[in-house]
Amino acid sequence: MSLPIAPASGPRRFHQASWNEPIVFELSTPGERGIAVPVVEPVVREAVGDVVTSLPEGMRRPQPPALPEIAQMRVLKHYLRLSQENLGSDLNVDIGQGTCTIKYSPKINDQLIEVPQLRALHPAQDPADTQGALEMIWRLEGLMAEISGMDAVSLASPGGSAGIWTNIAMIRAYHESRGEGDQRDEVITTIFSHPSNAAAAKVAGYKVVTVYPDADGYPDLAALKAALSERTAAIMVTNPEDTGIYNPVIKEWVDAAHAVGALASYDQANAAGILGITRAREAGFDVCQFNLHKTFSAPHGSGGPGAAANAVTAELAPFLPGPRVEPIDGRFVAREPGELSIGHVAPSHGVILHVVRAYAWIMALGAEGLLTASQIAVLNNNYLLKKVLDIPGASAPYASGRRRIEQVRYSWQELFEETGISSEEIGIRMADYGFHYWTSHHPYVVPQPFTLEPTECYSKAEIDEYVTALAAVAQEARDNPELVRTAPHNQTVHHTHHDDLDDPERWAITWRAYRRKYFGEVPADDVQPRVLEEAAAS
Repeated sequence: MSLPIAPASGPRRFHQASWNEPIVFELSTPGERGIAVPVVEPVVREAVGDVVTSLPEGMRRPQPPALPEIAQMRVLKHYLRLSQENLGSDLNVDIGQGTCTIKYSPKINDQLIEVPQLRALHPAQDPADTQGALEMIWRLEGLMAEISGMDAVSLASPGGSAGIWTNIAMIRAYHESRGEGDQRDEVITTIFSHPSNAAAAKVAGYKVVTVYPDADGYPDLAALKAALSERTAAIMVTNPEDTGIYNPVIKEWVDAAHAVGALASYDQANAAGILGITRAREAGFDVCQFNLHKTFSAPHGSGGPGAAANAVTAELAPFLPGPRVEPIDGRFVAREPGELSIGHVAPSHGVILHVVRAYAWIMALGAEGLLTASQIAVLNNNYLLKKVLDIPGASAPYASGRRRIEQVRYSWQELFEETGISSEEIGIRMADYGFHYWTSHHPYVVPQPFTLEPTECYSKAEIDEYVTALAAVAQEARDNPELVRTAPHNQTVHHTHHDDLDDPERWAITWRAYRRKYFGEVPADDVQPRVLEEAAAS
């Protein structure tokens, strides 16, 4: 029987594959092999044996590790089945990942990073053998300086939050160099700036002062001025904020910070809608950071790997982390950090695979293409805003009637009061239609939030399809709330309860821990480490 074909603007008929696939350890068969390992040459065996026998007895394994033994074809089937039980950015519409700027990464960029010469690079390799990689780092730093308007750039930070940490570390070092490190012990941020700003400042030892928006939802300049003092080390703000609202008086914010001797740090995690339109330099910022793994198309990875670009004015340049790549006498050299530098923030000088992806993306688009990408991101976002607000029960708190930049933090509060269905439950039900959905950072200042960001990548048809599914779930919440409450139904996983997630006693994040916790097993290769742990404890 042929199935009806959904219109382009409606949700597709979707049901996730479910294989009830065992984990790879359970597929293991003793003696089964995926490859024929060559016989070790006697001279190598002898040398390795000498090394092993020279180790203290407590560091030697009593027997080989219990790794899975499985044929190559079965490995392939195993991972292909697992891949069918996942949703991903190349498979479904991900406009639900607000603030994380999930965008399409051209596949040619992945081909570029697969070249053996790049995959085999090692940070400790002789610079004479890595001139091409060092040159690319240097060139991308130059591009990021132009995009930000700043004077110097480091690509050392291995992620977005790490980039924010680098910002506050440089700010702290700057004030300490001026003898004001103890005096300036406060950092000001806004409630709708990315939470990593407050977190990084707190970890760095600062008291965090949070400014809330004014009645219209805009960053409150009067509240900022009231919070500023000679104790302020910096303001650390995201602009546009995670609501999608752009601070129209951002220059006045920066000037107010400078007036009391504080620095201004720009978190540009939400820069996808302003490239080629405005820069940190024009607003007077001292330091900023971009996420290469978001804004510049390199895959986000949901926790890694990431990469950030930290850009600073000439006055802050001596504090940048190292190593820094410099051209000297026709060659590229990785120079170690200087006396004022905050030192190393990662083991090497940049996540080279993301450096290549970001460099290729920027070079392919050029200045005009970057501007066009931002313009389309803004257009897509405001089209989506109009469509979502047509769904009964949905709203966009703050800046009423105003357009947003590249994302919006919406609210289902009205629908929740009517049906009792929460934003989180709507998000889980959206997965039954094959879509990703995200609520918001905590705390939920916007009640029953959901944060959508379409970027420049999605077509009008895909946005329409997403909104149609969203409207369908909202209607289900009214007509059949239990259907939404017990979702997912079309997924490989069942409904989970927070009791399981909130109780560490039930967690088992490795196969070894699972066997120990639920079967009382002590793997043979685990005996020696446990004996050592008990000995150390006694």
